[in-house]
Amino acid sequence: MDTITAGFVDGIGAASATSGVLSQLQGRIFALLYLTPEQLSLEQIADELQQSKSNISVNIRGLVEWHLVRRVSVERSRRDHYEAATNFWLVMREIMERRFRWNLRQVLASVAETSRALETGSRPGSGAQSEKRAFINGRLEGMRAFFAIVDSSIGAFTQGQPVAPQEMQKVIQLATRQIVKRR
Repeated sequence: MDTITAGFVDGIGAASATSGVLSQLQGRIFALLYLTPEQLSLEQIADELQQSKSNISVNIRGLVEWHLVRRVSVERSRRDHYEAATNFWLVMREIMERRFRWNLRQVLASVAETSRALETGSRPGSGAQSEKRAFINGRLEGMRAFFAIVDSSIGAFTQGQPVAPQEMQKVIQLATRQIVKRR
């Protein structure tokens, strides 16, 4: 591998290691395929990255699943070959929907469940208990408002619609003011 490609492979590997989506090796595999004009077999990728073929095979499956790499047939070869995706719009849509939006919805579900538990478990109590419930309710509403607007923004992004940060900020500020009023 030439020094330019090696530098890119290492840089994308390092970025991937902290992404929360890909491992360092997956980033390196993607980067190698991205800067290589022809499709590569598992053996070629393993040789270039000085990894075992089995390690490459395991990691490339994740890249295929994320649609960052696709398997292709090469004439007169029985081996699978791979090439990198180049349509980053489609790739980012997939990552946003499958990774980040799923996580946001987990947070929203937890907030909703906690709010329901707070309502069903609330019975007349001391002023301190009432204040604590109001405080928790306010915090939950702030979190719900924030994550709901981020969720809808990701939805807009993945559908190719504009996302206006100013509108997001207005909704969050309004929710925050409502929380403060309840106290």
